[in-house]
Amino acid sequence: MASPNRNARSAVVLGRLLGIAFLVCFGTGIYSHLLQQPFPGMRFPTRPVQLYQFTQGLHITAGIAIIPLLLAKLNTVMPALVQVPPVRGVLHLLERLSIAVLVSAAIVQVGTGLLNTYQWYPFPFPFKQVHNALAYVIIGSLIVHVAVKLRVIVRYWRARDSYDEQGRFVPDTTVGSELLPPSADREARLDPAMPAAATQAATAYPRGLTGRVLRWVDGAPAAAPAPPPAPAPAAESRAGRPNSGPEPREVSPSASLGAPEASLGAEPSRASRPPVAATAGRRERITRRGFFAGVAAATVGVVALTAGQSSSLAEPFNVFGARQRHRGPSDLPVNRTARAAGVLATATAADWSLTVAGPAVSRTFSRAELVALGTAEADLPIACVEGWSQMATWRGVRMRDLLLAVQAEPGSRVRVTSLEQHGGYRVMEMGPEYAEDPTTLVALELNGATLDLDHGFPARIIAPGRPGVLQTKWIERIEVIA
Repeated sequence: MASPNRNARSAVVLGRLLGIAFLVCFGTGIYSHLLQQPFPGMRFPTRPVQLYQFTQGLHITAGIAIIPLLLAKLNTVMPALVQVPPVRGVLHLLERLSIAVLVSAAIVQVGTGLLNTYQWYPFPFPFKQVHNALAYVIIGSLIVHVAVKLRVIVRYWRARDSYDEQGRFVPDTTVGSELLPPSADREARLDPAMPAAATQAATAYPRGLTGRVLRWVDGAPAAAPAPPPAPAPAAESRAGRPNSGPEPREVSPSASLGAPEASLGAEPSRASRPPVAATAGRRERITRRGFFAGVAAATVGVVALTAGQSSSLAEPFNVFGARQRHRGPSDLPVNRTARAAGVLATATAADWSLTVAGPAVSRTFSRAELVALGTAEADLPIACVEGWSQMATWRGVRMRDLLLAVQAEPGSRVRVTSLEQHGGYRVMEMGPEYAEDPTTLVALELNGATLDLDHGFPARIIAPGRPGVLQTKWIERIEVIA
């Protein structure tokens, strides 16, 4: 489990990135939720018209980026998660429980959120309510986690305080870090001051290529070549000689001057080897950089290959996005078809009409009468909660003109009802900031052509800065409610 990238500094770096991503998702998610379920009296900006397109695209992109970051963080802290004993006291138990809540909630949140972008719901609970509730659980447990690990975070916030001059991680058990560098056994293998017997035991590597690879990974010195076998004693030649004492030994000039003898194939001297600390530090740096390079590549990859569903810049790389831009009727994708909504007959009925009900006056308009009122054009995006979005050109009757036709008071709210008989968004309410905006239309045309049935024919709502689920299609009634 010991690895140079599994240390407190790596955990802090990944934690920072995850914290930013979770906060971005939380902020943009709350904004989307309030747009759909506002508190009484709330008003929202209508400019820029691409506001929701930006915030929801950022929400989905940050959520997808969390997946590789979360996997990397779990890999980094794995030694602490599987430590023995798993619990060392009551406070430690509470800390472990908070981590369990944070990790499990995060996994469920990003997993179900990703499935929602593809409109696949294999889970047995309502997505919107659970997704909203888990957001608060994650932020709450994240605050607890940061508070518990604050000393570790402060201690290892900066790289220069986390590594020594050689690039080795500096452990500090006084701040409560459970992530330690590789074991002392590995350090002992690299210590040239060890006794010969201990060194031989610590460096028992297999022979051949496997042994060389393991030595390279551990930063251990190369094995010394085996000494040549001792020559067999010349017993026969000595048998016939008289015992004349030890034979004279030839001494080289260098030996006579006190120089050590050189042997062929001997190990280099210690002075010629790089320092052990420097070698270990270099290898740790390489391992850490490789790990973070892999995390960065994975994060950039998943973002670049999905962000094209909401960004024109990344559109050429949109390989895994749930929707492809410019694909669908009138060059615009469709989320919910007329068949799925069950409006094939009612939306194409010859007697269709739109009822606009004011406080004192109520009027009914056929499609031809709506056109006769006068139409306006607006360039507005469709921005869906699943993350995809696209700008389009709409033409229709201004909402404020219809409200004036029924003598609605300025600052009125409206309720719009669809031909759909089922679904959570068949009835939609719109605040006065949208109802009075000159670009809010009862749209009759899309991109220069009559509305396609799947895009809301005979008439639909389009307004600036609103989620796609609130751009009601197949409308039959507009009612002034305040």
